[in-house]
Amino acid sequence: ETIVANCLTFGAQLERWTGLPEEAVERERTAALHALVFSVRMLDAEYRATKGTQFLLAAEGADVFALLVHYEHVTGSEDEGSDVIVLTGHGRAFSAGGDLAHILDSADHPEKFDHEIAMARRIVLALVHMEKPVVCAMNGHAVGLGATIALLCDIVYASERAKIGDPHVNIGLVAGDGGAIVWPQRVGAARAREYLLTGELIGAVKAEEIGLINRALPAEDLEGAVAGLCAGLLAKPQFALRKTKALLNLETRRLCDALLDQGLAWEGQSVRDPAHRAAVVALMEKR
Repeated sequence: ETIVANCLTFGAQLERWTGLPEEAVERERTAALHALVFSVRMLDAEYRATKGTQFLLAAEGADVFALLVHYEHVTGSEDEGSDVIVLTGHGRAFSAGGDLAHILDSADHPEKFDHEIAMARRIVLALVHMEKPVVCAMNGHAVGLGATIALLCDIVYASERAKIGDPHVNIGLVAGDGGAIVWPQRVGAARAREYLLTGELIGAVKAEEIGLINRALPAEDLEGAVAGLCAGLLAKPQFALRKTKALLNLETRRLCDALLDQGLAWEGQSVRDPAHRAAVVALMEKR
């Protein structure tokens, strides 16, 4: 049996409630989450009879960022119906960013960006505190916070066509949402400084060569390789597996305690820097 037969798959659309009072935003978010919980429960009955892998699949038009916000609220690490989590995207990208109109709007209305910073903080902390193994199936580009999300997973398998990078500085933003935490852990300080200060995107094959990700595979082989990996993880004694993963994450959690809030604060300041808006406008005009 393929591991996919034992998976719950669901999508989450990214909702943006801009220009609404805070109370209205909270009402809309709560209603959306309740609807998603209902959908998951409807799909979940047969899945829970065969405990295994939970696939989190971002729907077309959404991305992993949105999906993780929903997942943190809906299921979290205490879900008894899964032992391994696979995080993947849908379509061309894993989580590629690039919505320049939205970025420009945040530069003009930085209070909206403050809300996104709060969501980013919850996502990073949810991942570093998750005791279940989290596997990243990086089906496409992972950029900015998307790269951080991918690299905070325990094992990263990627399509050879994918690229990964954190180009915050290229548009005048501080790379404060976790990149400075996870990149040095993956590739050491020297390479982390190079890639975070230049904002260079790296192809998956090179990313494997330097130890940033675990494997780069032909796109058509990615799903099968991830399924085989998950099958092996599911066959292991789960207490030992989870606590070994938790032990590996203790240093990451310590780094988050030391760096994350300061990094997000500086990123929040940089969105208010006129140089940020100028960089976004220049990029839009170039496109």
